[in-house]
Amino acid sequence: MLYPLLRPLLFKLDAEHAHELTLGALARTGALMPHRRIPDNPVRCMGLQLPNPVGLAAGLDKNGAAIDGLARLGFGFIEIGTVTPRPQPGNPRPRVFRLPAAQAIINRMGFNNLGLQVMMDNVKRSRFVRDGGILGINIGKNADTPIERALDDYLICLRGAHPYASYITVNISSPNTRNLRQLQGADELNSLLAAIDAERRTLDATSGRCVPLALKIAPDLDGEQIDAIADAAIAHRIDALIATNTTLSREGVEHLPNGQEGGGLSGAPVFERSTEVLRTLSARLAGKVDLIGVGGITGAKQARAKIDAGAVAVQLYSGLIYRGPGLVADVARALATR
Repeated sequence: MLYPLLRPLLFKLDAEHAHELTLGALARTGALMPHRRIPDNPVRCMGLQLPNPVGLAAGLDKNGAAIDGLARLGFGFIEIGTVTPRPQPGNPRPRVFRLPAAQAIINRMGFNNLGLQVMMDNVKRSRFVRDGGILGINIGKNADTPIERALDDYLICLRGAHPYASYITVNISSPNTRNLRQLQGADELNSLLAAIDAERRTLDATSGRCVPLALKIAPDLDGEQIDAIADAAIAHRIDALIATNTTLSREGVEHLPNGQEGGGLSGAPVFERSTEVLRTLSARLAGKVDLIGVGGITGAKQARAKIDAGAVAVQLYSGLIYRGPGLVADVARALATR
């Protein structure tokens, strides 16, 4: 209820500074907040029982610093990261830009994070995790790791996250790490996923717990690339595809202030394209791999469209910046009454 009053103040600040202040407040006091009441609407996704199908997308809490505060907002599952093996500062500031007229954000953060060890320490302290909350950990590679050695970084993160994650997301679709999207090519993707799946199976057998794998993909894919990703997901036992990450397109925002800034565009302008990718994947996969819809969800209508396009669950991020935490409950109630 307070967010409409706070938003004008936050929007007067640099976007990244406002984000840091908000996340810091959640980290310090969020666990003391009352739980937001969300209708029971359990769904099965990746073999996991989600209390409701509304999740937090990766990127908001890169280090897992505010898990317990975010959990009070009513999310059915929370995804943190992207984390890399070693700490890295990301790209130079400024690197986050609001486009209020389009309910959009452009970011070129570049996987800025404090590294795997700090994240795991935060996860181990989280009450949400100890109480059995569904936590996804999104993993990537360090910017200075050559693309031909990217697998090494993913395996380091996989091994570190496996004991604590409900599921692990392999992020190969950020536009802000040089050459990363090359890993979406058919040959590169098959090689990467084969090795990750083999390591996942070894870790599962050793630990006695099965940790599902998700793959996050870009919206900037043609039909042939979508087919190749669908084939690879089936071949290498990927449990879910998260569609989609941010776009490099500037269609519809090129005339706006900050509309030509470099980086990935998220929010309302990416909705149509990300939903079309989701719909194409759904037809191609025919239920063989679960789908999670993300991209441009600014209200219940967009969330319902993702489900209608084939998603089992949805994730929010940019919509939260414009609508506030009440968006979680709005979407959850709408999906529960379908």
